[in-house]
Amino acid sequence: MDSSRFLIIGANGQLGKALQGRFPKAKAVDRNKLDITNLDSLQAFDWSNIDVILNAAVYANVDGAETSEGRIAAWQVNAQAVSYLSKIASQHDLTLVHISSDYVFDGTKTPHTEDEPFAPLGVYAQTKAAGDIAAAMTTKHYILRVSWLIGDGPNFVRTMIGLAAKNISPTVVADQIGRLTFTETLVSGIDKLLQAKAPYGTYNLSGDGQPASWAEITRAIFANLGRDDLSVTDTTTAEYFKSKPTAAPRPLQSTLDLTKIKKELNLALPDWRASLKNYIEDEQAQKI
Repeated sequence: MDSSRFLIIGANGQLGKALQGRFPKAKAVDRNKLDITNLDSLQAFDWSNIDVILNAAVYANVDGAETSEGRIAAWQVNAQAVSYLSKIASQHDLTLVHISSDYVFDGTKTPHTEDEPFAPLGVYAQTKAAGDIAAAMTTKHYILRVSWLIGDGPNFVRTMIGLAAKNISPTVVADQIGRLTFTETLVSGIDKLLQAKAPYGTYNLSGDGQPASWAEITRAIFANLGRDDLSVTDTTTAEYFKSKPTAAPRPLQSTLDLTKIKKELNLALPDWRASLKNYIEDEQAQKI
């Protein structure tokens, strides 16, 4: 497909930056250039030279979505705006690529298949589930369900690298289980779906390999940094958030079943541990 006819929405986020790296000829917009929460703004946009909408825009503050202001923003960006994009895609016969989340499930089953019924726990999760429903209303859609995204921006791995630099041995949740998804893995999968003209629908996409807890991931981060002198103390989600009554509930099981996308594309997804090693090496190289 001609990537010059792609439109990247949410261009300045972790995924938006990665999509621009993958599709340098694509048009890229942030909210200042195109307000997707405003239907009039979308209707006035020139869609004549667009074939594919890559929606990387998201309100991702899981705990912030539990506040009165955050709740409104989350619903506007994660649900209402997606319904507008779905409508635009139908009107102009465009393909809509939308990014979903493991949070649309309550985390009581594992692994999560694409057809598992929605059971979102918090406001952010509810808005993401609503966004999935909205995206699916246009015929030509790909919904990519992702867990624990890591890219160029604030994220868990960078936070732990920062703690290591301060010689801090953290206490980390050990009962949330899943796999990291690096933006490079995600954009590669999106590219392959589009190039292969795979059947429209929902696809799980994350790093492959043995699932792990956040505490185990932290140990892997420290090991890659050569900081075996730092320890990681396990805790439970309930204990960790005991002093944070306004925090959103988290699904405990976030592992996604990758069978569908691997079979459809004959795709070998990278082990998240190998991607983590490469990511940390790149982070360290940038500091030299």
